Amino acid sequence: MNAPDRYERFVVPEGTKKVSYERDTKIVNAASFTIEREDHTIGNIVRMQLHRDPNVLFAGYKLPHPLQYKIIVRIHTTSQSSPTQAYTQAINDLDKELEYLKLAFEDEKTRYEERAKQGF
Repeated sequence: MNAPDRYERFVVPEGTKKVSYERDTKIVNAASFTIEREDHTIGNIVRMQLHRDPNVLFAGYKLPHPLQYKIIVRIHTTSQSSPTQAYTQAINDLDKELEYLKLAFEDEKTRYEERAKQGF
């Protein structure tokens, strides 16, 4: 079969950067970030987080090809911010949000287990 090995979907090859940056030469404050070994899951989450930033004028992503395991995130910002700042802030905000979600889930799991021990 012509399908690539499954591990190629998520293992970044040696010598390849996870995230690469390319400045847009035609639009001021615009850039593309190529994220290796990711798909729609991460692309959509990052895009939605970027849309929450008031300094972001445009944020979108695409998968160049179904057999290429990478996404390209395009960001255009106002003059008060740069695409790199917006991307970094979005990743940091997502990290905090996911940490909060993880803690809330673990707290609820602990409460559930305690209720189960008590017979409820």
